[in-house]
Amino acid sequence: MDLALAGKVVLVTGGSKGLGLAAARAFAQEGARVVIASRSLENLAAAQTALAADGLEVATVAADFADAAEAARAVAEAERPFGPVEVLINSAGAAKRTPAEELDAAAWKAGLDAKFFPYIHAQDAVLRSFRRRAGADGRTDTRLPPPRQIGAIVNIVGTGGRIPSGTHLPGGSANAALLLSTLGLAREYAPYGIRINAINPGFTLTDRIEQNLALEARRLGVSRDEALAAGAAATPLRRYGEAHEIAEVALFLASERASYVVGALVAVDGGQSLAL
Repeated sequence: MDLALAGKVVLVTGGSKGLGLAAARAFAQEGARVVIASRSLENLAAAQTALAADGLEVATVAADFADAAEAARAVAEAERPFGPVEVLINSAGAAKRTPAEELDAAAWKAGLDAKFFPYIHAQDAVLRSFRRRAGADGRTDTRLPPPRQIGAIVNIVGTGGRIPSGTHLPGGSANAALLLSTLGLAREYAPYGIRINAINPGFTLTDRIEQNLALEARRLGVSRDEALAAGAAATPLRRYGEAHEIAEVALFLASERASYVVGALVAVDGGQSLAL
């Protein structure tokens, strides 16, 4: 299936590592014009080099999306080389995992600052650009469908927003808030040809998994390998996901092949969160 993503301008926040990097790679392979964003210049350079080794070119922008002004600047910079952003893949930010008995007010606030606000600030900046192109500020009658897709946002939000974990309550709460904001914004912006959806990845093999495993091993009183095996066993498919499996769902949701998909919360977790 041709996803018709060639030439699309795609901004990937958190694009230098993990799921963000996998998404950047997938979109670049489809011929999209990709900009990856991260706080670290070193990580951006490493990601750009790794992608270039596979014949893939991406632009980079350094920014801390926890700061609204930084997010707005990053989006403006991302639009300089290629033109207006048409797709935003939100994957920036990770809340520190803390056992429940060690939580305090600072830990709860840090969870929101690390995970919730980076996504919101990136969305705010991109949605302003989308609205201008859609003529949304001057459009009063939203009963008629928009003539075409103006833009798409895919929020990659961990399954902790649906399934509580005793070692990830601040981050999980931030994820739950992101899921609700995804649904609310999706409904408000759909009349303007702007689609917003979310992916809920389950246990996925990225660099970040090691921190999770260390805390789970400590909580359960087992070794790291035993914690890894327990996580796989808790998944109906009996394995962890691969980063490219998350990225491929993001490709579809961002493409016009998903033109009637709005406000979807897609679980990509091997069946971990099966429910009506």
